[in-house]
Amino acid sequence: MYNAAAFIHSHIAHFYALAAPDFVVGPDADPAKRNILGIVEKVGVPIAGEVLKHRAIAQDLQITIGGRSTHPVWTLPGGVAKGITEEQRKEIIEKAKSCVEFSKFSLKLFEDVVLNNKAYLDLVLSDVYEMDSYWIGTVDSKNCVNFYDGDVRVTDQKAKEVFRYKPHEYLNYISERVEKYSYLKFPFLKKIGWQGFVDGPSSGVYMATPLSRLNAADGMATPLAQEEYEKMYKTLGGKPVKKLLATHWARLIELLYSAERLLELAQDPEVASPNFRTVPTATPEEGVGIVEAMRGILTHHYQTDKNGLVTKANLIVGTTNNNAPISISIKRAAQKLIQPGKEVGQGLLNMVEMAFRLYDPCLSCATHSLPGEMPMVIEVINAKGEVVHRESRLDEYIP
Repeated sequence: MYNAAAFIHSHIAHFYALAAPDFVVGPDADPAKRNILGIVEKVGVPIAGEVLKHRAIAQDLQITIGGRSTHPVWTLPGGVAKGITEEQRKEIIEKAKSCVEFSKFSLKLFEDVVLNNKAYLDLVLSDVYEMDSYWIGTVDSKNCVNFYDGDVRVTDQKAKEVFRYKPHEYLNYISERVEKYSYLKFPFLKKIGWQGFVDGPSSGVYMATPLSRLNAADGMATPLAQEEYEKMYKTLGGKPVKKLLATHWARLIELLYSAERLLELAQDPEVASPNFRTVPTATPEEGVGIVEAMRGILTHHYQTDKNGLVTKANLIVGTTNNNAPISISIKRAAQKLIQPGKEVGQGLLNMVEMAFRLYDPCLSCATHSLPGEMPMVIEVINAKGEVVHRESRLDEYIP
C-alpha cells in the first residue's frame, strides 16, 4: 500500500508541477508563467485546490502506513516495524476512493487540454520526441504491469518479448557502461551490446519509464486503468508507442492504476493483521530485489558477511536506466528544433528541456550526489566551430 501511495504522490507532483505547464500554459509561454501558479491562473482555483488536496492525501497515506512521507525507516528484515489498525484501514479506503476519482479527472483533463488541442497533439505525434528503443518493465504472470513483484520483461521495437528474467538473474541481461566524462553509468542490454548513443534494434539501449512499463506489458491489472491503456494505444496507433511525450499520458494511467490498487489492497481486512513481521532466523549471504520506482525499474543487489553486514552493493536506480535515452532524446530534440532562421530563445530551450523532463529524472539519485542547480545550456555552433548563440536556464552561466 505504501508503494501505491508513493506512486500517487509522485505522479501527481510530476504531472501537475513539471509536465502540465508545458501543455496547460504552453511550451512557448513566459518562464515566469510556466509553473504551478500559471496553471492555477489558467484552470482556476477549484481545480488547483483538488491537485493540492490529493497530493496531501497521498502524503498522509504514506505517513499513516509507513510513519513518514519520504524515506520511511519502518521497513525491517522480515516485514515492517508497525502495522495499521482497522480504523486506519477504513480511513485508507475512503482516501483511496477519492484518489481514484481524482485520477479519472486528471485523465479527462489530459484529454481536454492535450488530445483535443491539435497543436499539442501534433507535438506529441511529431518526430521531435521519439525513440526506437527496447522497453523494460516488471509484469505479473499475466504480463500485466506490476510495481512491486514479478518478472522483468523486455520487449523490442515491434512489441515482441525478447527477454524475461527474475531479479537474481539481472546480471545476465544488464551491463553498465562507464564514460570518462560522467559520474553517470549507462546501462544497456548485455545480449544486444553497446553501440553508442543510438537507438534501433542493434543498439542495447533500453528505456525504463511509465511509457516503457506499458509498452513492455500486455495490459493493466485493474479495470479502469485497463480501459485507459486500451484507449491510449488505440488513439496512438498500437504498440509500442514510440512518441515519448505520451509518457505523460502513461503516467496518468499509472496514477489511476496505483489508486485502484491501493483501494483493492485496503479492502482486504488482512492488511490490518497484527502479523506484519516474521523475524528471519537465517543469516543472509546475497540478495537481489527489483521493484518499480516512479521513474523506472529499481534494482538493489547486496552481499553480506557472516554477521549479515553489507560488504558489497550495486544499485541501478530508475534514472540510471534512462541515462543513455535521455542523452539521445536531448540531442535529437535540439537537432530537430534548432533550424536556420529560427529564433533560439527561452521557448526553444524549454522545448529541448521537455525531452528530458518527460523522464522525470532524479540526477541526485543517479549520481549518488547532490549537484545543486543543474543549468541547462544550449550553444549554437556554426560550421567553423564558433559559438554564435548561448541560451541558459540561469541568468548567468559560467562555462
